[in-house]
Amino acid sequence: MAHQRVAIVTGGARGIGAGIARRLSDDGMKVAILDLVAVDAEKAAAEIAEVGGETLGVEVDVSDAEQVTAAVDAVADALGAPTVLINNAGITRDNLLHKMPASDWDLVMNVHLRGAFLMTQATQKHMIEAGWGRVVNMSSMSALGNRGQANYAAAKAGLQGFTKTAAIELGRFGVTVNSIAPGFIVTDMTAATAERMGVDFREMQRAAAKQIPVGRVGQPADIAHAASFFCSDAAGFVSGQVLYVSGGPNT
Repeated sequence: MAHQRVAIVTGGARGIGAGIARRLSDDGMKVAILDLVAVDAEKAAAEIAEVGGETLGVEVDVSDAEQVTAAVDAVADALGAPTVLINNAGITRDNLLHKMPASDWDLVMNVHLRGAFLMTQATQKHMIEAGWGRVVNMSSMSALGNRGQANYAAAKAGLQGFTKTAAIELGRFGVTVNSIAPGFIVTDMTAATAERMGVDFREMQRAAAKQIPVGRVGQPADIAHAASFFCSDAAGFVSGQVLYVSGGPNT
């Protein structure tokens, strides 16, 4: 690596985002953790710094254009020009279609889709200037359809279309854009889903594992491995792809 890359991970304070942030730091990158709550972002950054990583925690609402611009500028000033972007920030507001408030539809769209658009738009200038860049958008198996997640499924499917279009537009500048679609991953978010459904989380994991060909549920590290590859120099000829990391085939 000619110089130390600077990566931004949105929603990087916990779960999949935190796992990716740690892995990219282990890969030798400086890592900025962006999250909605400043103290959470700073705590996650401090944990990476404790093991020798160079990091920064930044508070940002990724659906707010002014905050996104300010956050990316802050990262560039503190760590250097960001040329790796992980669009991982996400929320769920699950409900059946006929009961879903329009506000919950808008909120999920704004965080996932508008957020990825704004973050990519703000960072791509640094990538183009460097003649090298990596964008990884976090989709989901839910993009294939999932009961009670009309908003989330539509947003995650939308990210796949965004991924392919951005890959076409940015490829000639040395920038690749790919998407990872996780299956069942053990995180705070899946634990919260179990709690909301009134199901024991360990029982939910056991039931899920029975449906997964490899016989286990996923961990954040499983997604971090895939992200590490997409962000590497070795992945320069891989762009516009959606990789399902779910322990089996998906249709």
